Amino acid sequence: MTRRSTIMDSNSFRPADRDQLAQQTRELTDRRAQLLAGSYRLFYREPVHLVRGQGQYLYDADGRQYLDLYNNVASLGHCHPAVVQAVTEQMQQLNTHTRYLHERILDYTDDLLSTFPAEKDWRAVYMCTGSEANDLALRVAQAHTSGEGVIATAEAYHGTSALTSAVSPALGSGQPIAPTVRLVPAPDTYRTGIADIGTWFANQVQSAIDDLRAHNVRLSALILDPLFSSDGVLPGTPGFLAPVVDVVRRNGGLIIADEVQPGFGRTGERFWGFARHGFVPDLVTLGKPMGNGMPVSGLVGQADVMASFSDRLPYFNTFGGNPVSMAAAQAVLDTIRADNLQEHSLHVGELTRQALRDVAARHEVLGDVRGVGLYTGVELIEDADGRVPDAGLALDVVENLRRQGVLTSTAGPDGNVLKLRPPLAFSSGNVDWLAGALDASVHEAVTNRRARAGS
Repeated sequence: MTRRSTIMDSNSFRPADRDQLAQQTRELTDRRAQLLAGSYRLFYREPVHLVRGQGQYLYDADGRQYLDLYNNVASLGHCHPAVVQAVTEQMQQLNTHTRYLHERILDYTDDLLSTFPAEKDWRAVYMCTGSEANDLALRVAQAHTSGEGVIATAEAYHGTSALTSAVSPALGSGQPIAPTVRLVPAPDTYRTGIADIGTWFANQVQSAIDDLRAHNVRLSALILDPLFSSDGVLPGTPGFLAPVVDVVRRNGGLIIADEVQPGFGRTGERFWGFARHGFVPDLVTLGKPMGNGMPVSGLVGQADVMASFSDRLPYFNTFGGNPVSMAAAQAVLDTIRADNLQEHSLHVGELTRQALRDVAARHEVLGDVRGVGLYTGVELIEDADGRVPDAGLALDVVENLRRQGVLTSTAGPDGNVLKLRPPLAFSSGNVDWLAGALDASVHEAVTNRRARAGS
C-alpha cells in the first residue's frame, strides 16, 4: 500500500515560489528558513501572516478577515473570553506540577468523567499534546495485553512521537511504519461502494490480526479516530463500528478511541465520537480542543486497564495537568454546556452540508459531501461516474478559497477531500459565505484548468 503525505506536504508553501511573494511575506519565510528546522511546513502557496483571532475569524497583518474552517484547536473560537479569564486568574494565583495537591485537577476530572459511560470505572492522566496521550495509550495497551501489535487505518494520524508516528501513515511516504503495525483501508462507503461497510471493515482488521499472528506478533490494540478524519472524514452510519469492536476483543486486543479531532461535542449527536457508534472503548485520548488553544491533553482509561501500567510504572509529565491548563479545560467544558454547543454543532452542521450539497449539484467535480456536526468532508473528483480523486483540483480550490477569505485544507489518502472543521463558534450566518466561496472557487479552478488544456 503506497503511503502519501497529505497532512504536511499537500497544502504547503514551496520555497521555489519565494520570488512570487510580497516583500514582507518573503522576508518572513526567509527568516523561518534561516532559523527553524526544515521539517516545518507552512500552509498555502502564498503563506498567510496571521496576527489576531476572534471567534471563528482570523485576521492577517493587513487587517483582512478570514473565516476559519480548519481550526479545532481553538475549539470554542479564537481568544474565547471565558478561557482567557480562567487562565489569567489561575496564572495570577499558582501554576505548578501534579506532585502537589490541588483542587483544579480533581474538580476537572470529576466533571470530565461525568461525560463517560457510567457503567465503567475510569481513571485519567494528563499531558500537553495529543501525541503524548496516544503514546501513553499505546504503552498502556502493551502493558495490559503483553502484546505489541497495533492496527491503524491507512491514512491515520495519531502523533509525532516515536511510537505514534509509527502508526501515523499520514505523515508521508518517508515515515517508517513499525514492523509490529498493520495498516488497513479506512471504511469508505463512497469509494468502495460497499453497503455493509462495518462487516467489510471488521474483515480487514481480522486479516491484519491474522497476519500479525503469522509473524508471531500478539495483538495489542486497534487505534482509531471514530470519524476517520485524516482518512478523508468518514463518519459512517452510527453503530457501524460494532463488528470491528467485536473482532478486536475476540482476539484479545484493546480499542483506543482517538478523540483528539472528533471529541468535545463536535459531532453534535453525542459528546464523543465513540459514543455516536455505541461502543465503550478501553482507552480514550484527548487533545487539541480540550483547552481551546492551551497545550493540554489527556488519557482516560478503564481502571483495570490503566492499572496494568500504573501498578508497575510511575508516569510524570512536568506540565501535564497543571492548574492553568486545568482552568482552561474547565472553561471549555463549562462553555460547551452553557452555550449548548453540542446542539449548535448538530444544527449548523446540517445547514452547512445542505448548502454545500446545493453547490455540488452545480459542479460535477464535487462528489460526496459527508459529515456529522461541525465536521464535513467534500470530495473533489475528475468525474461523477468514475469517482476518480482529483488532488490537483482540490489544492487549486483550497488556494482559491483562501483568496475568498476561507481557510481550510485537504485530507484523505489521495489528498482530494476538503476537510471543513471550524471552531464551534461557526454559525448559520457563516454558511452563505462558505457556500458562495466554494461555488466561486470551484468555478475558477475548473475554468482555469480548461483554459490551460486549450492553450
